[in-house]
Amino acid sequence: MRSISRVCDVSINTVAKMLADAGKVCMTFHDERVVKLRSRRVQVDEIWSFCAAKQKNVATMKVPVERAGDVWTWTALDADSKLIVSWLVGDRNYEHAEFFMDDVAARIDRRVQITSDGLKVYVDAVETAFAGLVDYAQLVKVYGAAPESAMGRYSPPECTGAKKVRVLGNPDVDHVSTSYVERSNLTLRMHNRRFTRLTNAFSKRFESHVHMVALYTVWYNWIRIHKTLRVTPAMAAGLTDRVWDMADIVALMDEVAPKPGRPKTYKKRGEEVAG
Repeated sequence: MRSISRVCDVSINTVAKMLADAGKVCMTFHDERVVKLRSRRVQVDEIWSFCAAKQKNVATMKVPVERAGDVWTWTALDADSKLIVSWLVGDRNYEHAEFFMDDVAARIDRRVQITSDGLKVYVDAVETAFAGLVDYAQLVKVYGAAPESAMGRYSPPECTGAKKVRVLGNPDVDHVSTSYVERSNLTLRMHNRRFTRLTNAFSKRFESHVHMVALYTVWYNWIRIHKTLRVTPAMAAGLTDRVWDMADIVALMDEVAPKPGRPKTYKKRGEEVAG
């Protein structure tokens, strides 16, 4: 952000405001356009990040910040079109799981197969959101102990196995997988400095984190061409027939931006007169 402010010779506050405006527009755009999907298989997962400070340091912050600490981004991905169906930024608890799955269910127009990891809060959230009319399974991974060389720093434990657990309906065992959504979350982490684990580029405010995810989601669904599909996820899902670009996002911002009107005051013959 500071690099952009220097290149464009504008205040960093201007850059921050434009990103916030873009995020708000993208949230509305996603809500209005990603609906009535004919998805057959959807994978869900959560990705960790933090705002202002890591959870262990929140209590000792010199200047407390609202919603500081761990932040989880919930994502739902269509396994066929690779479209991000829904996302939610919040805590990793039942309340957010329920809200997230309600949003997923509202966007899909047919019976769907859902696959999640072994997080327990998904079970009741999925059943409630889909009223039991869903094929749902969990992929429960088994991890070994962290190696001695990784002590004191982040290093994911080795996955030693996984088991497929049917929870609701009659899910197709061959398609019980979270590989696509996990790869999508890796793309999210690699394209956003805020998600890097050991960095000083984390989000300083919760709202900024939300706006960033909203902007990224629209870019991923509508602008980025998927390497395997050779089209954007939105095109693969039948939501559009063309590749969008950032100029389209700017056009969306211009549509909702307040129109310049008559100035409140103006100068006439050397005197300032009320407009």
